[in-house]
Amino acid sequence: MTKKQLFTADYELHASVKMLYPYMQTASGLSEWFADDVKISPEKVFKFYWDHEERKAVISSQRANHFVRFEYLPENEDDKTDPSYFELNLEVNELTQMTFLKVYDYSDFNDMEELQDLWDGLVDNLKKVVGG
Repeated sequence: MTKKQLFTADYELHASVKMLYPYMQTASGLSEWFADDVKISPEKVFKFYWDHEERKAVISSQRANHFVRFEYLPENEDDKTDPSYFELNLEVNELTQMTFLKVYDYSDFNDMEELQDLWDGLVDNLKKVVGG
């Protein structure tokens, strides 16, 4: 069993929370920056596709224009008791009015530097899509 770790990162975005939130919690929005393709089933299961690999997740919690947490469906017994997830959290600095995306990624991915590079690339994709 590989021990899971929590990765966190903060990114400054030049776009409003209301503009960004749909890119965080809809299949069409996520497919523009997060994965090669994203589909959602009638049962509200998100299917994320990367390089012919599929991962399934459900929204386990959310608050409109604030955050969304996707919990991956279990792939083994350990996942049932300790599920992997990622959370995208939008925060606005009241003084500067700047928007920040805080990423939480809880998984058994053990190379934190590679995970940082992965999220940096994903958020760069998001910035290109929203112009921020």
